[in-house]
Formats: sequence, structure tokens, C-alpha cells
Amino acid sequence: MPNRLAHETSPYLLQHAENPVDWWPWSPRAFAEARERGVPVLLSVGYSSCHWCHVMAHESFEDERTAAFLNEHFVNVKVDREERPDVDAVYMEAVQAATGQGGWPMTVFLTPDAEPFYFGTYFPPEPRHGMPSFPQVLEGVRAAWADRREEVGEVAEKIVRDLGERELPHGGDAGTPGEEELAAALLGLTRDYDERCGGFGGAPKFPPSMTLEFLLRHHARTGSEGALQMAVDTCEKMARGGIYDQLGGGFARYSVDREWVVPHFEKMLYDNALLCRVYARLWRATGSELARRVALETADFMVRELRTAEGGYASALDADSDDGTGRHVEGAFYVWTPGELARVLGEKDGAAAARHFGVTPEGTFEEGASVLQLPLDGGPVDAGVRARLLAAREERPRPGRDDKVVAAWNGLAIAALAETGAYFDRPDLVERATEAADLLVRVHLDGRARLSRTSRDGRVGANDGVLEDYADVAEGFLALAGVTGEGVWLEFAGFLLDNVLDRFAGEGGALYDTGHDAEELIRRPQDPTDSATPSGWTAAAGALLSYAAHTGSEAHRTAAESALGVVKALGPRAPRFIGWGLATAEALLDGPREVAVVGPVGGELHRAALLGRAPGAVVAAGEPGGAEFPLLADRPLVDGGPAAYVCRHFTCEAPVTSADELARALS
Repeated sequence: MPNRLAHETSPYLLQHAENPVDWWPWSPRAFAEARERGVPVLLSVGYSSCHWCHVMAHESFEDERTAAFLNEHFVNVKVDREERPDVDAVYMEAVQAATGQGGWPMTVFLTPDAEPFYFGTYFPPEPRHGMPSFPQVLEGVRAAWADRREEVGEVAEKIVRDLGERELPHGGDAGTPGEEELAAALLGLTRDYDERCGGFGGAPKFPPSMTLEFLLRHHARTGSEGALQMAVDTCEKMARGGIYDQLGGGFARYSVDREWVVPHFEKMLYDNALLCRVYARLWRATGSELARRVALETADFMVRELRTAEGGYASALDADSDDGTGRHVEGAFYVWTPGELARVLGEKDGAAAARHFGVTPEGTFEEGASVLQLPLDGGPVDAGVRARLLAAREERPRPGRDDKVVAAWNGLAIAALAETGAYFDRPDLVERATEAADLLVRVHLDGRARLSRTSRDGRVGANDGVLEDYADVAEGFLALAGVTGEGVWLEFAGFLLDNVLDRFAGEGGALYDTGHDAEELIRRPQDPTDSATPSGWTAAAGALLSYAAHTGSEAHRTAAESALGVVKALGPRAPRFIGWGLATAEALLDGPREVAVVGPVGGELHRAALLGRAPGAVVAAGEPGGAEFPLLADRPLVDGGPAAYVCRHFTCEAPVTSADELARALS
């Protein structure tokens, strides 16, 4: 019989709807049930494309004996971290504080008052590599709850108290980051940089999207060749590695090795949106043909494989798929052997493709299979080979798709598709961005400009948007306004950012991840550091700064500057973890510049403005006196023809009338 999760919309929760575990979704009723029965709560948090979540589900949650024990001694709550990032954040903070590490699946035991007292991530079905088995953990927790209830309660109270006393390194008098802090951040990144393989740190290695954005903006503002070279080399190594899908485009979540060879094969919307934008901007800075190709292929991947029927973008593709024999195997959809290449292409072309893509008899992955790469010494391959391989791959069982639409990640995709479409004269990509923005307004946004976090099949989800939703959707709308010349997107961004100021702001420029009227958890989540995506805090600072540049709003600019105090504190010490904040600080130091193009949208001057590299510059384009954009007010044509005005703080240089002049003004 299906459990309570059968009534949910989250693909992750629905994956567990047939488990013999009597799951509850996160709800007050679940904790009321625990109080009534006098048992603790097992909180299990994951997401649909998480490989080890699938493993633990198969080993433990599908096991009748384990399920019977769970049902007898616990109230079991399953949470999709992508739907409830606030719940995930507060308990992940507790897990990391207690164990020094975190990850998913996250396994936390709570009192009926939702206070945590025992933590973990993945637990195997039997003891392994020094880890206790899941049944051992369950029996230990059951015994502690039965025999030492008072001690358990004291531990839980102390954990909650300690979490509440943790302070961020940021105060109201921190001030904004300046040249000194940004130079120190760049030096710190240089120390962590992997000169041989690109990227930062060792294995596992994640695409440093936000850090790359900072490096590109720092180079644009200061001319630092070192910053640009780190960005160029990292982007090339990733694009040639196995983390990039050499046939279908798009990036996997991370590389398990230092060299970017073997990915963890899940493909996330947020990674691809962020990296699409980075490669497009790398092309803008360098003219790199590789960057151009990867930006367009990644955009096309998002549209082809993640776009939903309603015009939004699905969250992720799974890492695992059927290998053709009934086994659900990680990477099965993507890897090749020399024999498989030969069967598809013939012996001669198959051998050439093996050299070109680095496919070896020994394999670079598991069971003699290889992840396709693009080594420099791989030699040429016939132009049709890639298409033939992609067509053959399409015959394989496809990975599952988590088709919920997450507001924040769609905001990132809107920005990436709009800018990539504008840079490379692909109006279809701009149209796809506009359709996604329309969906967010139509389905996710209510009459009070409040965002819902998710939708699926055009039906809005039950969970409120968090700070990153408001910030990233505003970012996407602002980018779309600049590309399309449609001021309605600027207006919608303003509605969202007013909500940020009203509901998410704290004292001294601090921002919270949830609104002041959100569900009360054991701690109100608040984190200025980036994870796989820009932190809501610094993303909001960036959107507030851009909106202020468009409108002249002192309230929004002041809020942005105050929020960047945390970058002054953290940037020199932990630059890898606050890259979006550093990128926003670059925009602040540059102005950011305001570009008013009086003339046709899509014309030569408008395109030159969008291709300008000034960090965080905002662009308004339209006919003289266009009421939708404050930047266009009182900006006349010059000698009856189009003109561009480059301004800082609404103080403008003399207008220019040629694309070359505008490019120089934005250099």
C-alpha cells in the first residue's frame, strides 16, 4: 500500500511512496503524532538525483524488516531538500557542527519538539569501513530514548542552544569591501589554485562557478592577467574533461577526481545555468571559440533535456540509469567502451573516435568503460561522428528527470539563456528565457508578489520561496529586461526586491534565508556563503545593487552595500566560499555603470552595450523617453540617430553614437 507520500508532488518524495516505511511529509501533524506516541522522529533528507539516497533507500527503506522496526519505534519524516532548503539548512548545520562533515542522504533523529540529538548521513545495512549499520544505529537510538530519555533531552536542548548562539563574522559597522579585501581574496584563490588541472583544491572537485564570475569581473575592472588566466585554464580543463558531456553538452555535478575525468553523473539545472553564463562571459572577455561552443551547447542542453511542457526548467537528471540488463547503474547512459564505439561507427571511425575522446581498453571509469573526454592530443574526428554517437546514445534507457520547477534555479536559467541568446544572436534562447519568466509570474507569483518555491506540471507547490528564490528570480528578470528592452521585467524585479527588504532583512545589513513570517524552525537559517549556488544573501545584494543602478533607489543601494559587509569580513579569509559576494563587490567598486541606449532594441548600440565587460553594468534600451526604464528619461537622440549614455550614479559621460566608442567607454 502506498504511504502518505503518495499525495505529494515532489518527485523525490514520490520515489518513496511505495516504501514499506510509513513515511510522513514534514508537517506539524507528524510531530504531533510523535508526541502522542512518545517516540522520536527519524528525519531523512535527500533529493531525487542523489545516488547515495537511492542506495540507502534500496538497502534500508525498501527492506521489510528495517521498515517494521522504523514504524514501531519512530515517526518517520521524509524531506526533499530542494523543496525545503530551510529545513535542510538548519539540520545540516547541526550535522556539520557535530560530525565535521555533511552530505545526503542526511539522517537526523529528533525529539517530538523537532530538536536534534543524533546525526549522520548514509548508513549501510551492515557494518562497513568502520561505520555502524543502520539497524545498529536504530537500535542504539531506540535504547537511548527508552532508557535515558532525560539525558537525550538535555543533549537536544544543548544542541539547539549552541546553534542559536553561533554568530556570523559580520556586524553593522563592517563597511563595504574595497580594493584591499578584493586583492587579498585574489591572493587566497591563487594559493588554492590547481595549476596543473585548473580549479581549486583537490578531489572531489566542483565547478567553481561563482569564483569564476569573480575572476572575470576582477580582470575586467583591473586588467589582472592572473585572474583571467585562472578562469581561462579552469574553464578549458572542465570543458575537455569528463565532467562535461562531450556528446550532448552540459555539465555533471562534480568530478570525483582532481583531473575532471570521472563525474558524479547527475546533471543539475543550477550548475548548467551558472556555467552557461560563465562560458558566455568568458567568450565576451577573450573571444575563445571553445567558450562560445560550450556556452551554446550548454544552453541547448538545458532547452532540449530540462525544459518542461509549461516552459520552465526541470531541476535535474539522475546519475543512474538502466544499463540495458535491468541493473540501475551510475553513469550507464554516458560511458563507452572501444567495442561499443566500433559497433556504432565501424572499426576505422570507432578507433578514431576512441583516440579523439580518450576511450581506452582499460577504461577510465568502471568495468572497462570510459567517460568521454577531449584530450588535446586526441586527434581530429569526422564531423558526423559526434551526431552518430549521440543518436546511438539516445537509444539507451534514459536517466530519470526530476521535473519540479524550482524558482531560484529557473531565475539563474533565465539570466543565462537571455544573455547567451543576446551574445550569439540566438533569439530562440531569449524566447525560451521569456517563456520561463512568464511561467514564474503566472504560476509562482501571487498578488502580493510572494513567490512559491516550486511548481510541477503547472501546479504551484505548497512551500514558500526562500531568499535565494527572490534574489535569483530578480536577477533573471533584470537580465531579461536588459536584453529584451521590456521594462515590465524591471518592475517585477522591484516587487520581489521590496519583499526582500520587508521580510528577509535583519539588523546591520544581515539577511535571513526565510521571511520573518515563515514557519518557525529550531533556528532561523542564515548563511552568506555559497554552496552549489550563490548564497541568497549575496545574490540578493547583487540584485539590489543592479535594481538601484536602474532606478536610482537609495534604499536598495544602501541595503546592497550593507549586505556586502559580510564580504569584507569573509572575502580575504574564505574567497572560495563567497565568490558571488566578491563578484558583486567588483560591480560596486565599478559603479556599477548604467548604460542607456536610446534607439532600437537589438540594434548595434544595444548589442555593444550588452557585450560591454564593465562588472555588473546594467543596460536599458528603448526609444527616447521610454517610461519603462528610468535610465531612458531625458535621454535624447543625437543628430536624430541612436545614442548611448554611460553613467555612474546617474552622472553621465558625453553620449556616443558608434559601437566602437561604446565598447571603449565600457572597457
